[in-house]
Amino acid sequence: MPKLYLGLLFIFLPLFGAAQGNGPGVRGGRAAALGNASVTLADVWAIGNNAAGLGALTRPEAGVYADNRFLIPEFGNAALAAALPLSKQPVGSTATAAPHGVVGVELQRFGGKLYNEQRAGVGYGYRLGLFSVGARADMLQVRIEGLGSRRAVALSLGGQAEIVPQKLTFGAYLYNLNQARLAEYQNERVPTVLKAGLGYRATPKVLLLIETEKDVEQAADLKAGLEYQIVEAFAMRAGVATLTEQMTGGFGLRFGRARVDYGAAWHNALGLSQHLSVSLRFEPKASAEL
Repeated sequence: MPKLYLGLLFIFLPLFGAAQGNGPGVRGGRAAALGNASVTLADVWAIGNNAAGLGALTRPEAGVYADNRFLIPEFGNAALAAALPLSKQPVGSTATAAPHGVVGVELQRFGGKLYNEQRAGVGYGYRLGLFSVGARADMLQVRIEGLGSRRAVALSLGGQAEIVPQKLTFGAYLYNLNQARLAEYQNERVPTVLKAGLGYRATPKVLLLIETEKDVEQAADLKAGLEYQIVEAFAMRAGVATLTEQMTGGFGLRFGRARVDYGAAWHNALGLSQHLSVSLRFEPKASAEL
């Protein structure tokens, strides 16, 4: 059974959208519902999707994320993330960026007892005018029962630019630019992945996304997503990823400072994957009047 499980795992890994195998993965139910076309998004999950997106945050945020691929328990993934602006914003501030940037941290685990991947990452994003830049460092560990574990450090860089202010945004992210090595045997390395895409705000309620993702050892993955903000508290989403042959969809709910995002992906041969994230924004307390 262990050999069969591991064999199936390595067959399925490429179908996770460069998700595991210590690749950049999927972060957040919103991104999952949009076909993982996430390189231009700016929320707490930018810590994994594109660290440059952290630069647009002005309040501290924290989130939890979990997914399950093809309804197989051992193919589950869980993550904790937090983002902290390095300067306080006063109550009622309309600033679009933190003056000294934003620091983000993430803990993530994928897999089961026989095979699992773990990572601890720290990132930084800074926004200046229409441009944002970001960087991240990951400590990665892969463990296979009976074979031990291996560790590596991966470095990543990203950027975002508003080509047309509040309308058209370009984003790019290079994951594992240092080509970290996991093992000398067959020169096994952490995947090096480049993502680039556009986000177009067609109307205040409609966001269109298109992105390409290229692992240096795989074919390019073309992804697209559509988000429709029906009302302020409710959004519907749909997407597609060509390399993994998955259709995606989902929704987002807002309850004051809390946000719940659900995404589902369907593969014709392997079936359903589900993604759920919950995040909370922390607002400063108003000063008491004398």
